[in-house]
Amino acid sequence: MSAGSDLAAIRERKPLVHQITNFVVMNETANATLAIGALPVMAHALQEVEEMASAASALVLNIGTLSDEWVESMFVAGRAANRAGVPVVLDPVGAGATSYRTDVSRRLLRELDIAVVRGNSAEIATLAGRSAEIRGVEAVGGGGGPELAREAARVLGTVAAVTGAVDHVSDGVTVNAVANGHELLGWVTGTGCMATAITGCFLAVRGDDPLAAATEALVAFGVAGEDAAVDAKGPGSFHVALYDALYSLDPDTFDSRAR
Repeated sequence: MSAGSDLAAIRERKPLVHQITNFVVMNETANATLAIGALPVMAHALQEVEEMASAASALVLNIGTLSDEWVESMFVAGRAANRAGVPVVLDPVGAGATSYRTDVSRRLLRELDIAVVRGNSAEIATLAGRSAEIRGVEAVGGGGGPELAREAARVLGTVAAVTGAVDHVSDGVTVNAVANGHELLGWVTGTGCMATAITGCFLAVRGDDPLAAATEALVAFGVAGEDAAVDAKGPGSFHVALYDALYSLDPDTFDSRAR
């Protein structure tokens, strides 16, 4: 299957993407999921996450605003997803900034079968055992490059998607570089989290190949960023246009726009 075919499959199947995510981006990731053609559900109550994760086509775990109750829900949902064969993507927001975030991320990776971990260079480097500088939830300094993605995938036993000016996605052997995107993506809160949600959408139809799914998701989000920036006057108008751009992605021309 091609990336365009997978995008068309999302639109046709409308897979349910269960997201246990953070307060800052809940509306953004739900809207991004809808815009690309999938169905979001933002369930985090312990009483229902097992049932919801089992019924979903993908599960997104995002640790942006952690609490012990939400962490417990993530583990319950993750185990249910693993039992049901539902692919899981993890966004370790701020791993490296505090010991709590780092420890929770490592536990999730150790105790659950995670198909893809998507984060910035500092988050992924921290989890892979490298030194990194992070300020709040933002990476400081240069990107990790293909070597970090490959090493992280090997160490963590999952597909690693390291996003930055150029994204790198690896399964520990192959490394795909994605140069699509626009600098305005760095000026809107939650665009990384949206990229993780879109990764969940592609995993929902391409769970048999997490490397392809993660790569295609970052191409889709990058292309949408390019389109949204055309008439944007700044971060505000770009934010609105980003949803329209995701909605307007054309499966027939999608493959030709990948960089």
